[in-house]
Amino acid sequence: MIDENFANKLLPSGKKPTRVPEITHSEIITIILLYHQSRHDNFKSFYQNYLKLLHKSDFPKLPSYDRFIALKPRVLWYLMILLQWLCEQAKNTGVSYIDSTPIAVCHRKRISKNNVFAKIAKIGKSSYGWFYGFKLHMVINEKGEIQGVTLTKGNVDDRKPVPDLTQKLVGLLFGDKGYIQKDLFLQLLDRNLKLVTKIKKGMKNALISLNEKILLRKRSIIETVFGYLKNRLEIEHTRHRSPINFLVHIFSTLISYSLQRKKPSISNSFFVG
Repeated sequence: MIDENFANKLLPSGKKPTRVPEITHSEIITIILLYHQSRHDNFKSFYQNYLKLLHKSDFPKLPSYDRFIALKPRVLWYLMILLQWLCEQAKNTGVSYIDSTPIAVCHRKRISKNNVFAKIAKIGKSSYGWFYGFKLHMVINEKGEIQGVTLTKGNVDDRKPVPDLTQKLVGLLFGDKGYIQKDLFLQLLDRNLKLVTKIKKGMKNALISLNEKILLRKRSIIETVFGYLKNRLEIEHTRHRSPINFLVHIFSTLISYSLQRKKPSISNSFFVG
């Protein structure tokens, strides 16, 4: 779920909280997920102007907004476990798509002033330009179900997380040219997972089947998923005030997406043979 190189800097220590909240962990998780399903684009407004007014009877022991924010880190591990379980429920159909997307934590001009993610976030480059933050690496099937996901620093090579992300997958794995690497291709092929990408200029034309060519053209499905996560569920924003609550936001957003019945998918009519 999180790159080991910086997990210890992000995750909370083993220090136990001294104050027991009246609101339960399950209620905290429910409220966080309810926010993602709402049309609100600001959690504070959602909490104070919607939840407290319309759902007071459902959550009779709601703490103040500031207290709730302080309690969010306590459910991080539960969210990680739930997301892992949901990924395991995704079907291994034999067709998977892999890609990464930048998760910027501040504007490029404000990097030097960002203290929340100092020494944690890194400058990276995507097809849209330079950014400061992290990378979300994801594998989905043709039904739009998340099969694997991990978070790394922004400067990590996209190919590095691939072996761990695809441990339980077999069949075909479609990616962009950034995943081209002979050793990686052979490593995956050795466990019955064929990495299929477009070729770079000057490379020999690899033989791929008609079915593989058709499915490779449908690689935009994972870009559609990223677009939904960012534009509808707002997985990326620059208002975070702590690394822990940043993770809570990332994991809860992915969980909210996974729980939705309707996801971007590829029609069966595109499968041949």
